[in-house]
Amino acid sequence: MTAAILSSRGAFRSAIHHRPQLQFQSAILMATRRSFSSYLVTPSELSEELKKNSPSKISTSPRTVPLCAAWFLPNDDRKGLDTFRQKRIPNARFFDLDKVIDKHSPYPHMLPSASDFAKAISGLGIRKDDTVVVYDTAELGIFSAPRVAWMLKIFGHPSVHILNNFKLWVEEGYTIESGEFWDVDTCVYPIPEFDESKVIGFEEVKEFAKDYNKEGAEGVQILDARSKGRWAGKDPEPRPGLSSGHMPSSISVPFSDLLDPVKKTILPGDELRKIFLAKSVDPERPIISSCGTGVTAAVIDAALSEAGYGDESKRRLYDGSWTEWAQRVQPSDGLIIKEE
Repeated sequence: MTAAILSSRGAFRSAIHHRPQLQFQSAILMATRRSFSSYLVTPSELSEELKKNSPSKISTSPRTVPLCAAWFLPNDDRKGLDTFRQKRIPNARFFDLDKVIDKHSPYPHMLPSASDFAKAISGLGIRKDDTVVVYDTAELGIFSAPRVAWMLKIFGHPSVHILNNFKLWVEEGYTIESGEFWDVDTCVYPIPEFDESKVIGFEEVKEFAKDYNKEGAEGVQILDARSKGRWAGKDPEPRPGLSSGHMPSSISVPFSDLLDPVKKTILPGDELRKIFLAKSVDPERPIISSCGTGVTAAVIDAALSEAGYGDESKRRLYDGSWTEWAQRVQPSDGLIIKEE
């Protein structure tokens, strides 16, 4: 038997012998890297983490990557990319919510394919083992970041958080940069599996709406993040020609009610639980989150997570939301409700 074979077998036995130790060391490394204790991250927590492992072209170790998801409604003259140029967290990347979508759908912000998602994340230079902290504009506090964080989660990114929030980051004097930004080094992001259990489509929502109050119905709750005026059918939608109103069984939960009125942060869990209880949201029943185009519906989902309210496996987001609903239901269906 040659020395090479003996050496090879010895190395194999050594690897087998030390495997538990290696696994233990790997677990310690992962625990050390995942220093954020909750889905929502404070400016102080993010600042400390970025000091330890900010994005770097040289290092191949897992990093913490700030991801700006700035976006404004179509009737707002401001643009997310402009605010990113004006003020951002150092080394942040910009996620364009109007481009990482299903481009074949007539409805805005429908989820992209898994391959298109992977291509977009690759272009941002984000690796599968990076911790991503998504943040919003300083102007709005919390608005579109939860949607991008939710998208990352359902496409299986292992470590995703939301900064609560960039408004405080700026006000508390943490480092910012401005001006033009350089392209990042791209990487190969594997095409992920898509968690279909977290999303619900038009036809299924329509069946729930039609069965509302019928004997034997499942009792699904639809939480609508739009303003109370739009939900009631008294205020116009931001998209011209689209009827306002709400679906049968829908509960008005304006996303702004879930935010601190001054700081624009997502409220603490105990306060959120009181809000959901006051709106008669049953934590034992399935919940569908909806809004205008599936963006602020994710604020509701994030608030439910922060509050520990209900079973996460029974929560889904209606991707097409009101923009799809109001265009697809027929007047004769009686599925657009307006308050008197």
